Amino acid sequence: MPQLATDRVVTVGELIQYGIQQLTDPTTARLDCEILLCNILKQPHYFLYAHSDVVVEQRDIVDFNSLISKRANGFPVAYLIGEKEFWSLRLQVNQHTLIPRPETELLVEQALALIENINNCKILDLGTGSGAIALAIARERPDCSVTATDISLPTLAMAQQNAGLLGIRNVQFIHSDWYASLTSQSFDLIVSNPPYVESGDSGFINGDIRYEPRVALDGGSFGLDAFRRIVPGANMYLKSGGKLLFEHGHAQGELIRELLHANRFIEILTRQDYAGLDRITLAVLP
Repeated sequence: MPQLATDRVVTVGELIQYGIQQLTDPTTARLDCEILLCNILKQPHYFLYAHSDVVVEQRDIVDFNSLISKRANGFPVAYLIGEKEFWSLRLQVNQHTLIPRPETELLVEQALALIENINNCKILDLGTGSGAIALAIARERPDCSVTATDISLPTLAMAQQNAGLLGIRNVQFIHSDWYASLTSQSFDLIVSNPPYVESGDSGFINGDIRYEPRVALDGGSFGLDAFRRIVPGANMYLKSGGKLLFEHGHAQGELIRELLHANRFIEILTRQDYAGLDRITLAVLP
């Protein structure tokens, strides 16, 4: 990919236009360039518009060239800048953690609605990743205690770091393969955004997800492996009347409802995301 020369005067506006030309997705190119440049310049977003004629220093042009080259090859913006906003929380991320998606905020909305009238509730977040779900719920409900598990120690370390940076103290982090390391606790709510991408999905080869941890995305041949462990295990860790809530693929709703029925859950309901696709399923343990 051609790079912008660093031996001439280049303004903020020119640098953004150059970056846009290097990226292939016109729907995100400008925003991607602006996020990357703000990160390099250590300036807020409005700076780019108020000072588009400001000359950029050569070392910053070099850094921008490098980041744009990586982004043009599909490397996620969140990894390039080391953070992602979720539920108005600024989360640190790296290649050990799944990048939080906007759709997952719907999961948080549903979780908060389910525990609205429960004081001092206990919540379990399975496969916490960056801690996005657990920390968002814990921030909104400081009276509740949240337990967050993950199978990856580096991932769990990042989640703990995020909790510390955000000053959220009502989350306990446990290294665990789903329920394996839990004691005989019982929860009012179990929530999870488990791996649900089919192993044969082409995104693992040529999509942006090829840069994300496969263990956090790959749900097996039909994308349901994690659910087949989470659903039966929930019977042991939910209180009577407790809720199970998780995110899943848009084509998996019916199969997951069948799995919940087979494990004697009741009041099973699938909700759609902002695009009108099946995305969240909840159920109650009798």
